[in-house]
Amino acid sequence: MIIYNVTIKVESTIAAEWVQWLQTEHIPEILATGCFEDATVLHLLEPVDEEGTTYAVQYKAKDIIHYERYINQYAQNMRNKGFEKWGNRFIAFRSLMKVIH
Repeated sequence: MIIYNVTIKVESTIAAEWVQWLQTEHIPEILATGCFEDATVLHLLEPVDEEGTTYAVQYKAKDIIHYERYINQYAQNMRNKGFEKWGNRFIAFRSLMKVIH
């Protein structure tokens, strides 16, 4: 299994509204691509960041082929939608991991 992890720092003033959008619109749209089987949303508790609230979303793909299909066919459009809605009120860092146990 492949984990596509997106860590996002969101301005505190929009955090609640952003999480609602994430859970009701963004994640369902990404899962609808068929590239990922599931997604988990996490709220980072430490370290505490006074400048924003940090979340991580872990998308689970069956294999690297499904992940690469997402990156090649859907990722840029999904990122653009986030920027269109929220502008520069968030920053994101992405990483790719393989489950070994």
